[in-house]
Amino acid sequence: MTLFDGIKPFYPHHRTPYIFAISLLVVILVVLVFALTFLIILPGIRGKGRVYAFCRVILSLFVGVVIVVVNFTGDWEDGYATVNTTYKAFSNEIITARVGLHIGLAGINVTLKGLPVNQLNETIDYNENFLWRFKLNYNEQYYKGLDRGLPHPILYIAEKFIRESPCLVQEQYMLSGHYATAMMWVALCVWLVANILFSMSTIVYGGYMALVTALFMIFGVIAFATTRNVSQCIIQFGPTTLKTSLSASFWLTLATALLCFVIGVIVIIMDHFVPEKLRTFFLLNGEGDDDDEMHGGLINHSFTDDYGDALYLKERKNSFNNKDFVVDT
Repeated sequence: MTLFDGIKPFYPHHRTPYIFAISLLVVILVVLVFALTFLIILPGIRGKGRVYAFCRVILSLFVGVVIVVVNFTGDWEDGYATVNTTYKAFSNEIITARVGLHIGLAGINVTLKGLPVNQLNETIDYNENFLWRFKLNYNEQYYKGLDRGLPHPILYIAEKFIRESPCLVQEQYMLSGHYATAMMWVALCVWLVANILFSMSTIVYGGYMALVTALFMIFGVIAFATTRNVSQCIIQFGPTTLKTSLSASFWLTLATALLCFVIGVIVIIMDHFVPEKLRTFFLLNGEGDDDDEMHGGLINHSFTDDYGDALYLKERKNSFNNKDFVVDT
């Protein structure tokens, strides 16, 4: 690559997934392995216990995966606009492209896709991350982008989030992301405790922990939503304005928090009114039938009760036959 009047004629591709990093596929793969392993052993559970166990494991994995993944996704807030704009700095060549801004807890991602993709003898299909988490300096990344010669629309949007920008939104988004991330990790720890309690006799405390999990997730959602209260930075491409709105990760986190809240409320209510059915659902009740009820252990209690009664009657009969009668004369 050569320079022409100090300008790089071609932008080197540095592609990064804007929804979540490829490394998160490892987390998803691990969860899928756990789920597959459980599905393999599921036929070994008798009666309705098979259905109950399936529901519990799937719900537990779903909530845990959501809490982990949303910490790294880049679509808590996003927006798109189709614009006619210059492609390179110090150039009058105009392109038609779809520009996207994706804001996550760790930073922003800017996408640029030409309409059509091939314009100006180039393939215009890029995305670029600018992060402020994990001790990364956002401004430093922006200035490195300037040195690398990023496309003008990407640099224009990224410039809105530097500390010196009149928008003054970087501090707000960065602090909101930090607090939301902290709340998410605390929620994960509480959810693990809830699952441990669900497998013990103290089921109702697992319900309380599910409520606490929902509470911390809601705190995280509220922390990020505070960014909507500050003055929104205007991103203008000629007559077109790029506007952002709360997106998939935000609503998924909120929905999962409400799910945890419902789980906690149901567990607490059932523990108060129908504790036996609740224990049956969590495989902690030994009463039941082979076909219609779930077994809580290896020995059926009804069988042991019948066997005990029969053994008692047999002992009484033997005692009666061996008894010596003394007749008073």
